[in-house]
Amino acid sequence: MAEHRSMQRAALLDAARSLLSEGGTEALTFPALAERTGLARSSVYEYFRSRAAVVEELCEVDFPLWAAEVEAEMSLAGTPEGKVEAYVRRQLALVGDRRHRAVVAISASELDAGAREKIRAAHGGLVAMIVEALRDMGHEQPRMAAMLLQGVVDAAVRRIEIGAAEEPAVITDAAVAMALRGVRG
Repeated sequence: MAEHRSMQRAALLDAARSLLSEGGTEALTFPALAERTGLARSSVYEYFRSRAAVVEELCEVDFPLWAAEVEAEMSLAGTPEGKVEAYVRRQLALVGDRRHRAVVAISASELDAGAREKIRAAHGGLVAMIVEALRDMGHEQPRMAAMLLQGVVDAAVRRIEIGAAEEPAVITDAAVAMALRGVRG
């Protein structure tokens, strides 16, 4: 029974990712989740009390995976500058991943305080990853620089997401160049 519930919950989360990446937060409804998973709408409520609860669980599941991919890429770099470059490039490479598209859709929506706090904490974890590299580069305010660096990444993500005239690789290269020139305190 527990295994069945776990599989149903995973199917609901997978359906939620698809709905969010295809149609944004407006597409994430309990009737749509029920349709995608073959469950009765009332059954969806057995797993999640609200749309915000679905969002919170997606954040709990997907952000750590995303962060682990960024951290793994950074660990391969031999220099602090290489870590900054890996931090930017890996996040931008994840833009096409539907977990990321779901997170972007979630971030753009009206959410309750609990869901917003989970997103803030997850982003804080990403920012914390790069602070040491910035400190190793001699930056006097590595935490502030990390937050600004994440702002460059977020702007590049938005540029890629809107389907800008530039290719994603061009946007990524520009973001890396800006990040490396900007964080050399």
